[in-house]
Amino acid sequence: MSKKTLYLLGIAITIILGTFLYQKFCCNCCEKTVTDDTPKTVSTTVEEPDVPFVLNGQGIEYRTSDNLKFLKNSAKLIVPVSDSVTTGIEKLKAFLASNPKQKITITGYATSDETNSTSFENLGLARANDVKNYFVSNGLAENQFTTKGEIIDKWKMSADTLIGPADYAFESIDSTSTATDEWSLLKEKINADPLILHFNTNQSRQTLSDADKKKVADIAKYAAHVKDATVVAVGHSDNVGNRDSNIILAQKRAEFSKNYLSKNGISAERIETMSKGPDEPIGDNQTEEGKASNRRTVITIK
Repeated sequence: MSKKTLYLLGIAITIILGTFLYQKFCCNCCEKTVTDDTPKTVSTTVEEPDVPFVLNGQGIEYRTSDNLKFLKNSAKLIVPVSDSVTTGIEKLKAFLASNPKQKITITGYATSDETNSTSFENLGLARANDVKNYFVSNGLAENQFTTKGEIIDKWKMSADTLIGPADYAFESIDSTSTATDEWSLLKEKINADPLILHFNTNQSRQTLSDADKKKVADIAKYAAHVKDATVVAVGHSDNVGNRDSNIILAQKRAEFSKNYLSKNGISAERIETMSKGPDEPIGDNQTEEGKASNRRTVITIK
C-alpha cells in the first residue's frame, strides 16, 4: 500500500472517529427541547357583559357602564348599587322634580327559564316594581313611574347574576296638554271665587272694584285662550216686591254684566245670561244685610 493511500485512509478514519466521539460525548451540547412541567395558573376572572345604565329623555341624558343587578330567579335588587348608577339616579331625581308631569315606564325583564316565586304576574314585572321602589326610597316621586314586565329567551349575565334587566322609557310631554292643564287651573280659580256684582235696590248698575276688575281680566284671559269657553252671568234679586218684577230686574243685572264683559274683550256671543230672581238667596231676606247680599250677579265659566 502506498504512502498516499495510507495518508488518505488515516484522514478518513480520523473523520469517522471524530464524528462518533462528538455524537457520543457532546450531544448534550446540541439543541434540545426544554419542557417545563410547572403548573400554569389560569385566570378565572369573568368579565361582565356590557349592559349600560341609560337614562335618555327630553332634557336628560345619562349613561354609565355599571348597572343594577339581580340574582337569577330573584326579584330583589342587589344593593348597594354602584356609585355611578347612584349618580344617575340623583340626576333623574332632580330632573323629575323640575318636570312634575314627566312619566317614565320601567320595563323589567326575566328569562323564560327563571322561576317566578312572587305575587306579580311575572318576574320581570316584579323586578320593575323593585326598581321603582328603590327609586322612591331615594326621594323620587312614585306617581311619575309606571311598570311593566316582559319574559324573554335570554339576558346578559355574569355567572348567576343578570346585569341591568330593565329599561326606562320617557313619555313625551304634550305641550298642548300642559297648556290645557294651565287653563283648567285658571277656570277652577275663577269658579271657586267667582265675580259677584252687588246692586242697590231696584238698580241694575254697579261700579266695579279693583278686585272685581282683576277677576274680569282673568275671565277675559281664559276666554281668549280657550276658544270653546262660555261665560255665564246669572242675575239674582231679593224678595222685595213682585216676583215677576224681580225676575226681570235680575235679568237686567245679568245683561249689565254681559255688556261690561263684552267691552273688556269677551265676545257677547260667548256670554250666556239668565235670571234666578229671588229663588236662590244666599242671605236672610228678613235683614237689610241679607237682602243686599241677594241682589247680585254671579259670573262663572261654563
